[in-house]
Amino acid sequence: MTVTENPTNLKDGRVVAIAGPVVDVEFPRGSLPEINTALEMTVSVDGVDTVVVSEVAQQIGDSRVRVVTMKPTDGLRRGTPVRNTGRGITVPVGDAVLGHVFNVIGEPLDSPLTDANVERWEIHREPPAFDTLEPKALVFPTGIKVIDLLTPYLSGGKIGLFGGAGVGKTVLIQEMINRVASQHGGV
Repeated sequence: MTVTENPTNLKDGRVVAIAGPVVDVEFPRGSLPEINTALEMTVSVDGVDTVVVSEVAQQIGDSRVRVVTMKPTDGLRRGTPVRNTGRGITVPVGDAVLGHVFNVIGEPLDSPLTDANVERWEIHREPPAFDTLEPKALVFPTGIKVIDLLTPYLSGGKIGLFGGAGVGKTVLIQEMINRVASQHGGV
């Protein structure tokens, strides 16, 4: 039985194996977390406690799950207690996050968020229904004339850049980043 079938059954586990960023965690019978569930473990390195967030990638049997950690596992030992959060990894969303840089677990890397009550969404969620999406046909000017003329980018859209080695993909991307940052103040 997994935790989602019985959400009140959030029991702690313990680390049983460590192989770099991949960690095996054992839970009591009947309280196995589902795939994509966030787990937390506290690691002490040089007297500083750090919470290592991980995500369940696989249920491997015998009441064990295999997780991928989102931070270094230095100081992690077998037997370390693991807390089941009962939800996936969440990241902040909304106007408060504009202009900030975040790591994979939603922690700001540049400066703390000013709004402590910012809304958070799970990173694994159902996409919006197709009929609720509003298509845009607004061209996003990159400032590079040949791109704007031959392959214009749609605002909010996605585009792929393919090419062989040494043809200038990286130079083009760096130039686009520079122009978008200077002309538009970011995206």
